[in-house]
Amino acid sequence: MSTSSEQTHGGQAHGSVKEYVIGLLLSIVLTVIPFLMVANEVGPAQLLIPVILICAVAQILVQLIFFLHMNTSSEQMWNTTSAVFVVVIVAIILVGSLWIMQHLNHNMLMGH
Repeated sequence: MSTSSEQTHGGQAHGSVKEYVIGLLLSIVLTVIPFLMVANEVGPAQLLIPVILICAVAQILVQLIFFLHMNTSSEQMWNTTSAVFVVVIVAIILVGSLWIMQHLNHNMLMGH
């Protein structure tokens, strides 16, 4: 039994208890930081929003690395490729939706 990861017959890596504990602790910290900042009204809104976004992106990376075991190894190439594809599609949908709503708001103004 390996300490870092264990290979099954399907090629998927399973992490060790240490990796799962580190991932859990990082997830908790990345959740508590924005929660406490908002609950205690620390700083202006211009500071809170970037902190929340940075913690959210870091949380996603922690989930991908520690729990889904995504890395740059050749065995994980298809998983990584599909994850990048999903991120691109979601970004296109979000940006497109915001763009459409902004233009609808601008074009529907009274007296414009």
